[in-house]
Amino acid sequence: MIADDDEKWLAAATSAVKQNAFYMQRAIDSNNLKDALKFSAQMLGELRTSKLSPHKYYELYIRASDELRSSEMFFRDETARGCSISELYELVQHAGNILPRLYLLCTIGSVYIKSKDVTAKDILKDLVEMCRAVQHPLRGLFLRSYLAQVTRDKLPSIGSELDGDAETRMDALEFVLQNFTEMNKLWVRMQHQGPAREKEKREKERNELRDLVGKNLHILGQLEGVDLVVYRDTVLPRILEQVVNCKDELAQCYLMDCIIQVFPDDFHLQTLDVLLGACPQLQPSVDIKTVLSGLMERLSNYAASSVEALPNFLQVDAFSKLNDAIGKVVEAQVDLSASASVTLYLFLLKFTLHVHSDRLDYVDQVLGSCVSQLSATGKLCDDKASKQIVAFLSAPLEKYNDVVTILKLTNYPRVMEYLDHDTNKAMAIIIIQSILKNDTRIATADEVDALFELIKGLIKDFDGLTDNDEVDEEDFQEEQNSVARLVHFLYNDDPEEMSKIIFRVRKHILTGGPKRLPLTIPPLVFSALKLIRRLRGGDENPFGDDTSTPQKILQLLTETVEVLSDVSASELALRLYLQCAQAANDCELETVAYEFFTKAYLLYEEEISDSKAQVTALRLIIGTLQRMRVFNVENRDILTQKATGYSAKLLKKPDQCRAVYECAHLYWVEEGENLKDGERVVLCLKRAQKIADAVQKMTNASRGASSTGSVSLYVELLNKYLYFLEKGNPQVTGETIQGLAELIKIEKGESGAGSFITSTLRYMEFQRQQEDGGMNEKYQKIKMEWFE
Repeated sequence: MIADDDEKWLAAATSAVKQNAFYMQRAIDSNNLKDALKFSAQMLGELRTSKLSPHKYYELYIRASDELRSSEMFFRDETARGCSISELYELVQHAGNILPRLYLLCTIGSVYIKSKDVTAKDILKDLVEMCRAVQHPLRGLFLRSYLAQVTRDKLPSIGSELDGDAETRMDALEFVLQNFTEMNKLWVRMQHQGPAREKEKREKERNELRDLVGKNLHILGQLEGVDLVVYRDTVLPRILEQVVNCKDELAQCYLMDCIIQVFPDDFHLQTLDVLLGACPQLQPSVDIKTVLSGLMERLSNYAASSVEALPNFLQVDAFSKLNDAIGKVVEAQVDLSASASVTLYLFLLKFTLHVHSDRLDYVDQVLGSCVSQLSATGKLCDDKASKQIVAFLSAPLEKYNDVVTILKLTNYPRVMEYLDHDTNKAMAIIIIQSILKNDTRIATADEVDALFELIKGLIKDFDGLTDNDEVDEEDFQEEQNSVARLVHFLYNDDPEEMSKIIFRVRKHILTGGPKRLPLTIPPLVFSALKLIRRLRGGDENPFGDDTSTPQKILQLLTETVEVLSDVSASELALRLYLQCAQAANDCELETVAYEFFTKAYLLYEEEISDSKAQVTALRLIIGTLQRMRVFNVENRDILTQKATGYSAKLLKKPDQCRAVYECAHLYWVEEGENLKDGERVVLCLKRAQKIADAVQKMTNASRGASSTGSVSLYVELLNKYLYFLEKGNPQVTGETIQGLAELIKIEKGESGAGSFITSTLRYMEFQRQQEDGGMNEKYQKIKMEWFE
């Protein structure tokens, strides 16, 4: 309903403006000064209304001011035809109503100034004083806006036709400052016009009119003669006095932003202490972070665009002033939220990283100031504040792209302490991703300690939290995989320092829970094994440090892998024991290697009960043992016999058969003359064949069952015999192979192993036809007629 009334009143007023403008224009065309003034005053009388909202009043004002341009040109033409401008100036003062009178005075006054018949100072002073007669906030604000508009090109400014001495420029400056002061007072008073229930609406309307006031500051920024001295001694103090004294949230926030955006960067830099001194005096409700962030952003861009400006930042000690100002603002505004405080320090940090990126002490000081502020709040529960902290901590990472540099900041981990568990982990992931992305090497044990202090949220449980079923498994796996990848970036070419790194990493990783250790211990073990292989072949104690020898590191790994047994990761522990045994073999440490195998065997016997897991583990044991060269005959026999015994005890007969014939490789090692026992090889193969026979009998006993599995076992055994035949085992004869081949012929029937058999026979025939290498002689002992 109110909006409809607004439209009706605006339509009526606009119609009246158009009608009077028409008659005014007709009078101008006929050079009738009296009627032109009469209809101009009647047209401007429509601006006396109090019915319109500020938005609608603005539309009416624009229409009326546009029509006044014709009057201004008419008055200029009248003076050119000999009419006295001073008489015109006096004549319009007889208008009946004050508002039309002042609009006409401003219009003729602008022509008066341009005629140069009188000093601009007198006219400007007269106009700005007489405009005080209108104290209605809305009408007075638009009247003074019109005054600023028509006199803008009459002031001695950049691009102006008028010029003047220093005194004239100061007069123009005083005029603009006085007009600004009065307009701001009117603008602030608008909030008190009307009932309290409509305050929010009025604030919205005031916000729409803010540019009318800010226009004066734009004019000030363009005036000639406003140099650094004038700005520092006159302009800035006068503006800030008005800003602080008005005690209005909207006005203070907008005007501070105007000051920052309008005046040059070097002015702000040289008057930083004055501008910042006003910030703690602003209303507590003012969004001070927006003000200061705008200032620091401008100064940062200024520093980035001009290398010559950097010494000025150091000369005026801009960093200290900004840091102190933010501290005072936070102290003065007791109700300032944690997120707002962190945002202030975030912008200060960004400023520091842009302007003083080489000063880590400045960066650390900002972090310390933030810690001091957060100490009063404790752990952050506000999501917005937590996000700001993450952005705050990410800024140095993005600037330096080097975590090693971040580790030098003593206050960095102190800031992280205020993050909740989930956000702490998210920040730790960001740190790790930075290392991985930038290929950063963490090269000392002290750096490792500092790094793991930062990412401890991923390494261990804290704040009473434990790994539980509610944790998203996919996210957890991804987090721990990041930690595992990180371990490989902890490296130093110096073996002594690398040894220290290994010991430090172990200390941190072992603080993890049972879900973490199976994912984080393996990379530690392999990193240590890499170091061990670098140390082999050197002196027994190359550093004079017992902790740096292969024996000590392997002992450390023994204790480390044992932890996996306690957290139900026996299969993984067995794999790692076998890896350590190979490293001990490379270092020719027989006792240590034997101990690792013993531990692997104990795990196999006591912890691994699943049949499939047993098959996999046994294959790993046999494969690793086959590569060992460090054992004497006695130790090797003990370990080999145990492996063979385990093979015969597997749950399923086919698995038994395959494991037993794999054990044959333990008795025939190509690289060692003393590790070739043909008789035992054949013994293992015959034992495997007996198991295959048992499988075949069981298959035959099961009516309708396919014999594919048992025949496949025979073919696999045939391939093993062929392998050892080619390797020169004298105990493998053509008759033995011939007998197995005949058995396959009998049992194959309609089994599904036909393609396997065919491939094997083709290979045998191929070798029989070879002329070089002596293979044909070995294969000539085998008769192939059985296949025909």
